[in-house]
Amino acid sequence: MAGGPYDGQIYFDVRPQYPSEWYSMLSALTPRRALAWDVGTGNGQAAVGCRDRPWQRSFVMEISFVRSHCWVREDTRRFMIKCLWNNIFTLFQIAEHYDSVIATDISEGQLEHGIPHPQIRYLHTPDSLSEEELVAMVGGENSVDLVVVATAIHWFDIPKFYSVVNRVLRKPGGLIAIWGYSDIIGVNPELDALQIRYRESAMPYWRPGVKYIFEEYRNLPFPFKSVGLGEEGQPLKLSMKREMNFERFLDVMRSSSAVGAAKEKGVNLLTEEVVQEFKKAWGAPAPDMVRAVTYNVFMIAGKLKE
Repeated sequence: MAGGPYDGQIYFDVRPQYPSEWYSMLSALTPRRALAWDVGTGNGQAAVGCRDRPWQRSFVMEISFVRSHCWVREDTRRFMIKCLWNNIFTLFQIAEHYDSVIATDISEGQLEHGIPHPQIRYLHTPDSLSEEELVAMVGGENSVDLVVVATAIHWFDIPKFYSVVNRVLRKPGGLIAIWGYSDIIGVNPELDALQIRYRESAMPYWRPGVKYIFEEYRNLPFPFKSVGLGEEGQPLKLSMKREMNFERFLDVMRSSSAVGAAKEKGVNLLTEEVVQEFKKAWGAPAPDMVRAVTYNVFMIAGKLKE
């Protein structure tokens, strides 16, 4: 959750984008590719395969709606706006492989700002929707070939979400894929240790569901049959490489929900002392030195159990 003004373009620049190869890999596991459901992809970062298309660059500059869902708690919605930019690219990447993509949103007013795409339908899903109504809106039972949840399930009412997934996934062949990435950005041992210490200091301001990120999905419930891409208790480990300077690193730190929650309580987690510690560990000539960094990713994919 973030307070104050937010520059979506900066957020887009500093957050990792999910490789297009992941979507090719997932689509190869679904016999049919008629319908996909993008479910609160949180940090659905899939810009890698989309940046070279001018109309999509324009989309990044123009779109400003907040995508969230009927099982996402009210107090997380401002955080979700920070995930917007990469969510859009997730939609576009999925649309590369599926005939139709459904994207749901709890805010009807914000959906009005969605720029049309011929394969994407934006649907309003208010809190008042029953499970029956939501299942029907998504496409009905036995209708969805792929459900994707990218860096967002920790905000969900997970039992309710899985109940819907069990009904809408196509039988047989439907696939659900969930992934996230660690809040600890791999830079160097000294800075990594500082980030872990910082995480502990911020713990009172994280929402309970974020524990699944900290645990890298090892304790995330996942009642689906493994397809070789991780399983309950043993997520598949992946990584994403990026380059950034120190200022971009700080932008990522500032974008966390804990920073916004602490700020609302009058607490500054990123004090000058903390920033200087990070800067020293980054190494001279900070902040201009560009470093290679690693995002550790954890994925679980599966199909309905017979």
